[in-house]
Amino acid sequence: MGELPDLADFASVAVDAGASFVMTLPLLEPSPGLSSPYSAGSFFALDPLYVAIDDVEERASITLSAAETAELERLRASPIVRHDRVRALKEAVLRRCYDALQAQGPGSERARDQARFVEEHAPWLRDYALFRALKHRLPVSWRTWPDGVRTRHVPSLEQAREELADEVGFRTYLQFLAFRQVEAARARARSLGVALVGDEPFLVAEDSADVWSQQHLFRFDATVGAPPDAFSADGQEWGLPPYRWERHAEDGHALFARRGAHAARIYDALRIDHVVGLYRTYHRPLDKSPHYFWPREQPDQLAQGEAVLRAFASGGVALIAEDLGVIPDFVRRSLDGLGVPGLKVLRWEQEQGRFRDPAGYPELSVATTGTHDTESSWQWWEELGEWERRAFSALPGAAALGERKLWDEEVWETTMRLVIGARSRTALVPLNDALSLRRRVNTPNTMGPENWSWRAPWTNAGMRTDAVVRGRLGLLRQLADAAGRRR
Repeated sequence: MGELPDLADFASVAVDAGASFVMTLPLLEPSPGLSSPYSAGSFFALDPLYVAIDDVEERASITLSAAETAELERLRASPIVRHDRVRALKEAVLRRCYDALQAQGPGSERARDQARFVEEHAPWLRDYALFRALKHRLPVSWRTWPDGVRTRHVPSLEQAREELADEVGFRTYLQFLAFRQVEAARARARSLGVALVGDEPFLVAEDSADVWSQQHLFRFDATVGAPPDAFSADGQEWGLPPYRWERHAEDGHALFARRGAHAARIYDALRIDHVVGLYRTYHRPLDKSPHYFWPREQPDQLAQGEAVLRAFASGGVALIAEDLGVIPDFVRRSLDGLGVPGLKVLRWEQEQGRFRDPAGYPELSVATTGTHDTESSWQWWEELGEWERRAFSALPGAAALGERKLWDEEVWETTMRLVIGARSRTALVPLNDALSLRRRVNTPNTMGPENWSWRAPWTNAGMRTDAVVRGRLGLLRQLADAAGRRR
């Protein structure tokens, strides 16, 4: 699977395609037992799953057992990413790496570097590491933990911190490794002229370090979701705890300011997932009473959304809004006023049975072919109805596609030309579309090992040497040049 140092290697692939940035899905650690990057167990902790073990200094003194070597070979041969098994294997080896570092004593340069990391990240790391250590001892929801640690009784927390010192240290070590690797990858990518763009989940899971450590900032009498729409007659149930917005306002939305400043340590820009939820959050009460938006009134929604986005941006990271779905006009006007671009998804930009010409998209926008939640452009094209295929072929430069029902190189090239040639300030192409692959990254509202398991059929090195891939990367670069994007 991809690992943090691979971001820098992939940056060179992006350069071959004429790109100036690489965007990832959230790299945050998911809530224990989950694999979705949008079910985060922390607003701040990176997922140790992405640590490259062979780049860890202590790895030199570690020998894999025969069983571990066999498991590694099986996982590398898997057509999908098996998160649970990769996590278990990596964690077992990294525990031995941690023990090796501990044996060096606190005076080694490596130990001093970790101490500097702990000091840099102290505001969130102390609670996070204790939470993960407690989860290791009590692998159930924190809301069922004994009263002392559940309610964060200070003497109980200090006792747990002492008893679980080794596990706390291990969880701290994993974050030290992850952050040092992503920092190095970012520096290498920048040396190639490539920026990193991250993805920020709207919320964290209820069973997360931040909800446990800051219980006063979240509600537990409702969950967050989305109202009924054309895609779901009953709306969507996400099972996430709503923010207590009034308490966030009282402290100047400090949590969001910390999140933005934290993201700026890793990324040059940040996509905010479900940005409309920052203006108005859809509450689904547990007692089955009527669902509602909070805040309820539009002036309050506007003031809140703009205050939260300003807090996010105060740390210096540029913002992109995920503004898909049912978005009130006042939210779009607000985003424009704040200078935050939203997304223009080619397949959804339609009006009265016609596709909007990407050459007319607003400059303050991000043109794209799809998202991690949509089917690939290949699958989308072959499932189009006749009228929609004819409407698409009416776009400038797409006339030849009207008779094509199967995805081929000309359909791919035309789609890429339309998006990359859009008037939008930024063009974003998901990897499966950039390489003309059929399989989708994720199917929403699904569970199981297949979920979020997409794996590219080439390594970074393979993408640089495979003749077909190199041809596609070269064409993307030509399209970027023609659109004047490589500035």
